[in-house]
Amino acid sequence: MEILEFTKLDLFDFIFFCTVIFFASLVRGFSGFGFSASSVSLLSFIIPPKEIVPIILLLEIFASFFMIPSIWSKINWKFVIYLFLGVLFGTPIGIKLLSVLKPNITHMIISFTVLCFAILLLYGYQNKNLNRNSSKFFVGTIAGTVNGFGTLAGLPIALYFLIIVAEPAVIRASLAALFFFTDLYALVLAYFNDILNYTIIYRTLPLILIVPIGVSVGTRFFVESTKESYKKYVLYFLIIVSIFGLIKVSI
Repeated sequence: MEILEFTKLDLFDFIFFCTVIFFASLVRGFSGFGFSASSVSLLSFIIPPKEIVPIILLLEIFASFFMIPSIWSKINWKFVIYLFLGVLFGTPIGIKLLSVLKPNITHMIISFTVLCFAILLLYGYQNKNLNRNSSKFFVGTIAGTVNGFGTLAGLPIALYFLIIVAEPAVIRASLAALFFFTDLYALVLAYFNDILNYTIIYRTLPLILIVPIGVSVGTRFFVESTKESYKKYVLYFLIIVSIFGLIKVSI
C-alpha cells in the first residue's frame, strides 16, 4: 500500500480513479476523443480539477502515442495543422475567460452548446461546405478556447468532423494526432504555471498500465463498428456527457 501514500488517495478513491480511467481509455480507443470528457467530471468528486487536468494531459499524450502505429495512415494532416493553429490561438483566450467567468457558467455553456449540436446531428444535420481551411481554423480556435477553461477540446472538433461527414477512421486518427500536440502544448503551459508536482506523477504512473488495455478494447469495438453505428455511439456519448454536465452545474 506504499503507492497509496505517495498518491495521497485512500483505497476506495484509488480503485474509483482506475475504473474511471479504464472507461475513458475505452472511449478514446473507440472514438479517438472523449478521454477528458469521460473522466474530468467523475474524478472531480474525489480530487480538485486543478489536480485532475495535468494527470489527464499526461494520459492523453500517452494514449495518443499508443494509438499512433494503428492510425498513422489515416491521419489527415491538413485537418490537424489548421485545427492546431486555431487551438494555439484560442487557448490563451480560454485561460483568460477562466480567470473572469465562474467555472459553473463555463461548464454550462459548453454542455448546452454540445447538447444542441449533437441533437441536430441525430436529426441528420450535415454541411460539407464547412470543409474549408478557414472553418478548420475557426473550429480550432473554439476548441482551444474551450480547452482553456474546460479541457474539452475534443467535443467541438468531433462535432465538426461529423457535420462535414468525414470518414470515421479519419475522424478517429486525426483527433488522436491533434490531441497529442494540443495536450503536449497544454502540459508545457501547466509546467510553467507550477501545476505539475510529484503527487501528480505518482498518481499517473499506475494509470499508464491501464490506458493501453482500455484503448485496445475500444479499438476492437471500433474495428467491428459500421459508419452509422460509429456516428450513433459518438452522438449518444456527447449527449450523455452534456446532460451530465448540466446536471452537475445545477446541483
